[in-house]
Amino acid sequence: MNESSWGAPPGVGRAGQWGPPDQGPVGTAGPAHDWGAAAQTRPMPIVPDTGGHQDDDRNPLDDDRDHRDDLGAARPSGPLFRDEQPQEPMPTSMPGPDSSPQPPKPQKKSAGRNLRAAIGVGVGLGAVILFSLFVYKPLFVGVIVIAVVVGLWELTSRLAERKDIKVPLVPLALGGTAMVVAGYVRGAEGAWVAMALTALAALVWRMTEAPENYLRDVTAGVFAAFYVPFLATFVAMMLAADDGPQRVLTFLLLTVVSDTGAYAVGWRFGKNKLAPRISPGKTREGLFGAVLFAMVAGALCMELIITDGAWWQGLLLGIAVAASATLGDLGESMIKRDLGIKDMGTLLPGHGGIMDRLDSLLPTAPIVWLLYVVFVGSG
Repeated sequence: MNESSWGAPPGVGRAGQWGPPDQGPVGTAGPAHDWGAAAQTRPMPIVPDTGGHQDDDRNPLDDDRDHRDDLGAARPSGPLFRDEQPQEPMPTSMPGPDSSPQPPKPQKKSAGRNLRAAIGVGVGLGAVILFSLFVYKPLFVGVIVIAVVVGLWELTSRLAERKDIKVPLVPLALGGTAMVVAGYVRGAEGAWVAMALTALAALVWRMTEAPENYLRDVTAGVFAAFYVPFLATFVAMMLAADDGPQRVLTFLLLTVVSDTGAYAVGWRFGKNKLAPRISPGKTREGLFGAVLFAMVAGALCMELIITDGAWWQGLLLGIAVAASATLGDLGESMIKRDLGIKDMGTLLPGHGGIMDRLDSLLPTAPIVWLLYVVFVGSG
């Protein structure tokens, strides 16, 4: 079939074929398109037009599209031949001879938090602690109580939001305050009595609600009472000694130095994960940094700050602090992973919540208090 069949009216033979626009119909003699390209050797598909006409579908053999439509011509659409494939669009710019895929640029290692805000908040907290610690010891007891109550509020709020666990905050806050004060005034005996009464108050308080999930809620309440206020009571017991401010300062310094050493060494050299299922950011190299920094700080503090202390006692104290602070951090990471949260709160910019700062301090406090008693006495 040649191009003369495009637009042929029904019933018109070869004598009525249409030629080029300037010639009109041609007869049977001579080629049908000696003015154009060679005749096609393969059949062309004729697809009836079911849509509207567009100017870009105009037949080059027709001078007038309306005249073709009046003759009832069929218009081709789609590819010219059945075996033709639609061509891919050409790229707008061709790569040069020297172009090659560039390797991704190495990204800068990020510290993972707002260091400026973290440092600012840390300096502010340090100023408050030092002022209350060395000016008036009962004032520092009040600082401990505030930290305990806020920590309990954060923990119970997250338990309610994420697990629908209803922990009674009021008896825990009152009992936690009593624990801290009793530990400062009466020592370990007073702290244990206050802990027992707080657990009993939590059980009774929960009885005012429906019995569903009672065991779950009171268990979480007893855990919260032990985890936050009872462990914090050992800080108040350190403070009760004659050189209490120095003991508390050493305890805080060692914990902070251990955390800082783990963070700095792990961020710079960390490669081997310490507990990837619990806290993927912690590394064995970071743990080594925590131990090293805490041992050096412990030797200096026990020799220069603590009355009757010795440098070798500081080395042991540093190892114990690094281990307990790391375990405490991992323990709270387990809680946060179970709850599906990153931080316990947002009260401290760059740090998270109060509980995110107490996670290393709380389990470290009873260990440091016990080693003080062994090394230099209860004071």
